[in-house]
Amino acid sequence: MNCLPRVYFSWALLTVAVIPASSGEMYTSLLNVKQAISVERKLIDYLRTYIDQELERLEDIKRFYVKVSDLHTELYKGPGTAMANPLVAFTLIKRLHSEWLNVVYSNEALENTQALRSSYEDKEADLPKLEDLQGAAKGLMRLQDVYALQVTSLVRGRFQRVSNGKPIDIYMPTVSVPLSGDDCFLVGKVAYEQEDYYHSVQWLEESVRLFRGTGGEWSPENEGTLEDALDHLAFSHFKTGNVSYALSLSQELLHYDPMNGRVLQNVEKYEKLLVAASPPRVSGLRRPTTKHVRTRDTYERLCQTQGSQPMHFENPRLFCDYFTNDNPGLLLLPVRREVLSLQPYVVLYHNFITDTEAEDVKRIAQPGLTRSVVAAGEKQATADYRISKSAWLKDSAHSIVGKLDQRISMLTGLNVKHPYGEYLQVVNYGIGGHYEPHFDHATSPSSPVFKLKTGNRVATFMIYLSSVDAGGSTAFIYANFSAPVVEKAAIFWWNLHRNGQGDVDTLHAGCPVLIGDKWVANKWIHEYGQEFQHRCSLNPEE
Repeated sequence: MNCLPRVYFSWALLTVAVIPASSGEMYTSLLNVKQAISVERKLIDYLRTYIDQELERLEDIKRFYVKVSDLHTELYKGPGTAMANPLVAFTLIKRLHSEWLNVVYSNEALENTQALRSSYEDKEADLPKLEDLQGAAKGLMRLQDVYALQVTSLVRGRFQRVSNGKPIDIYMPTVSVPLSGDDCFLVGKVAYEQEDYYHSVQWLEESVRLFRGTGGEWSPENEGTLEDALDHLAFSHFKTGNVSYALSLSQELLHYDPMNGRVLQNVEKYEKLLVAASPPRVSGLRRPTTKHVRTRDTYERLCQTQGSQPMHFENPRLFCDYFTNDNPGLLLLPVRREVLSLQPYVVLYHNFITDTEAEDVKRIAQPGLTRSVVAAGEKQATADYRISKSAWLKDSAHSIVGKLDQRISMLTGLNVKHPYGEYLQVVNYGIGGHYEPHFDHATSPSSPVFKLKTGNRVATFMIYLSSVDAGGSTAFIYANFSAPVVEKAAIFWWNLHRNGQGDVDTLHAGCPVLIGDKWVANKWIHEYGQEFQHRCSLNPEE
């Protein structure tokens, strides 16, 4: 079953046969991934019907086989005697002329297959696209990188990293599955097609190992084979400078396909390189660089701590209290406040929202969820460094939206009504969903943030609508701490100094969700409308 394009490469040039990909965004929202379960249930029903029909067809064929076999066992022992009977002779001629023809050229098998394909095609619009498969594979590789996970463990359904030379479980999921050789091949192939040999080598190594374990036996549902995995892995090792291993893998591939001219040519080239005076050195596996490489180490370290930095929270100036903000509406029911950081000022409000309210917000937002975008000059665009779907809720969408706005205003003392506050943005993260280091406030005069004509984003108020089992923390890069997801809580921080300048210490990131379904609601509050609520300082440097 070849659902994806094959990749063919030669010594000098990689030629990729690409099937045009229709837009796929299922992987960017776990809600959509969950909805795919019901689609597969339908497909299972269709396959069951097909199997039942095929079994009936095979029973008919078996019945015909038994009938004819019995004739040859009993009636035709003495051919001359049997054929003397004109009825026996007639049935033999008729059977050979038409019955065998009907069995051999029966359209029933084709009709059963066509019925299955037709049912499948009815659901095709709801199925993942090529972009979804690629996005899900990239999500696994992102989790591998950010949380330093071992591919060998992931393949076994475990989430482990090496510490002091030993693998340790960073999380034990209640439900997991091992990956097959074909699963690993597809992840490695996605990396390979991006010329990301750091990841392709690791995933294709596991693919080859697992395919070898099955004796190279092919299954009809598989996209790849042992030969495919060897082919891609050999060239990946060559591109990382490991020529000797590339040669060994290519020679193994020739065992299965001895007349493959391209592989024979590669073997010849590899051998020439190895006998040359100065063969290429093994450069080793190096992760691909990113534009966030300056902060990548800090970002990943903060994500790996999952909100646990004991040294940071030993600061005696940090505290917890019951907070009213001198608002009469909070006097009888103050909010539990936890100050996480003083610079930047970051505070967590516990039990800000109830379970019912959170479910209402998610339910209202679901129909409007679309791929999240980022600022790209004066416009907005999707990006791999933000994987989620979001929806914007106006006050008129549901009474709960207005109640949350009022609650936010009571806690912050700010005017959050539109246009001084943006509409409530509800976000659902996808597979390995994340948002790499960024500022919430605009850093360019041409930013779409200024379209409201109410200034920059002075503050962020983010509500956690769900819990997660692992990952998903909010990491403040320059402030050097991360805040874990706390269900029903809300986190607040100032994006701008009192003089209106952006606070660089608010550079933050949404760490990839390792296990769980992360939902948040963002309320961005703008400068204008806060003149008496958040006054400027007499000190222009403040």
